[in-house]
Amino acid sequence: MRTVDDLIASKPRPENIIQPGALVIDALHLLEQVNLSYLIVMDGDRYSGVFSEKDYSRNVVLKGRSSREAHVHEVMTTDLPVVGPEETVEHCMILMIRSKARYLVAIDDKKFMGIITIHDILREVLANKAEVFDDTLAEELIKTAEGRGRIY
Repeated sequence: MRTVDDLIASKPRPENIIQPGALVIDALHLLEQVNLSYLIVMDGDRYSGVFSEKDYSRNVVLKGRSSREAHVHEVMTTDLPVVGPEETVEHCMILMIRSKARYLVAIDDKKFMGIITIHDILREVLANKAEVFDDTLAEELIKTAEGRGRIY
């Protein structure tokens, strides 16, 4: 069964990195440039959080803040679920469902490995659906997607 370590190893080196002190407007320009919905916030080699389109809409726009004055560290998400390198893809999906998260932080012995996204998991499922999830989890995913527990 594929693991977090396998997923991270299969991803290209991230280009979607921003400093916590950057202005939100600069983060938005970078989101457009890399054509992704999130940025990894790094303070040097230290992981600080994730800045996403959702953070922008909820923590800047809806609160009447200015993207030209607010800093990324003021509006980013810092409490994402954490997984280790040996965790399985199935475990990642269960964690995303239970925590209603689109992103997971992969940490190995206190060292940042990368971000696992819901899209990473979906690509894995499509490529290896029979090997990744058992029928019970597939049924839970279907019920969650159709019910009130949507994660997207």
